[in-house]
Amino acid sequence: MMNISNFVISVRNMSNGLFGSEPGPTRYLEVPDGESPHPINHKISQKAWLEAVLKRAEVGKHPENQKSPVSGYSYGDVLVFVHGYNNSITDVMHRHNLLQKRLYEQGYRGVIVSYDWPSATSTLNYLEDRSDAKSTAQKLVLDGIMLLAKNQRDQDRNKCDIDVHLLGHSTGAYVIREAFYEASHNRSLSRVNWQVSQIAIIGGDIARKSTSVYDGKSKALFEHAVRITNYQNPYDSALKASNIKRLGMAPRIGRVGISDDAPENIVNVNVGEYWYTLEEGANESSGNWSHSWHFDDSVFARDLFITLQGDVDRHKLPTRKIVSNGELVLVDKY
Repeated sequence: MMNISNFVISVRNMSNGLFGSEPGPTRYLEVPDGESPHPINHKISQKAWLEAVLKRAEVGKHPENQKSPVSGYSYGDVLVFVHGYNNSITDVMHRHNLLQKRLYEQGYRGVIVSYDWPSATSTLNYLEDRSDAKSTAQKLVLDGIMLLAKNQRDQDRNKCDIDVHLLGHSTGAYVIREAFYEASHNRSLSRVNWQVSQIAIIGGDIARKSTSVYDGKSKALFEHAVRITNYQNPYDSALKASNIKRLGMAPRIGRVGISDDAPENIVNVNVGEYWYTLEEGANESSGNWSHSWHFDDSVFARDLFITLQGDVDRHKLPTRKIVSNGELVLVDKY
C-alpha cells in the first residue's frame, strides 16, 4: 500500500510537549505515515482537516442519471475508529495502521479516522478511563459526528455522498453509545437529519442488557445507525466477570453477545470458533490477544469490509455460517 497520511481527532491534553492521558482540547491531526501523532507538529485547522478527509474518502462518482438525487455526486466512505481503555496515542496509531493495511488488502478505498480519547497506560486506571470516556463522548458528537453530519446535510452543495461508519473497540463501544445518547440531547444536532451507515463493535465493553430494544440509554444508537454488528468472542479474557478491575460489572457484549430482544438492526457474529484456531503472536496485534486480535487479521478484515459495503444481507456474507441454533459464526472461507 502506498504511503499516505493518517487522520486523527484527539481530545487528550498536552504534557511536556507531548500527548498526555487526561481530557484536553480537540485537535485535528494529519499524521505522515510512519510517524506518531504530535499535538503541535501535526495539528491543522478543522476546515483543512475536513477537506482532506472528504477528499481521501471519495472513491468514485455516481453515474449521471436525472432520476437519482445523487446523480454525478462523488461517493465514498469514512470509518471512524474509537479505541478502548489503556491505550497510548502510539498504541492507537499502531492499531489504526494495522486496520488500514488489512482493510485495504480486502479492497476498502475510503478513509480511516481515529478518534483518540484520553486513556492511561495502566490497567489500574480502568474506572478513571471509563469516566474520561463518558466526559469526552460529547466531543465525539460535537467535533466528529456533527462535523460529518453537517456534510451530509449540505450534500447538494458539496456534491458528495459519503457514508460514515464507526468501529468501537472495548470501551470505545461505550464512548460511541454515550456519544449517541448525548447527541439525542443536543438541540443543534437534533435539527440535523443525520445517520451513520454501519457500526461495528469488537471486544465490546458495554452490558448485554444495553442492547435490549427497551434500553433507553441506547435508543439513539439504535435509531441513527443502519446496521450494528457485534463481534462476540466467548474466549475474551479481558471481559471475564472475574477480572478484578471490572468490579463485578454485568456481562459484556464482547464476551456473551447481544440481548435476546435486541432491535432488528443489530446482528451478532460469534468469532470464538475461528479465533480458537489462531496461534497467539501470529500477527502484530498488541495488547490482550483474545481481546485485540482483530486488527491484524485478514478474515475479520474481509467480514468487516463486506459489512461496510452494506450490499450483502447479514446472513449471506461468505465469511459467515449459520449453525443449528441460528447463530452467525465467523469462518475462514471466500
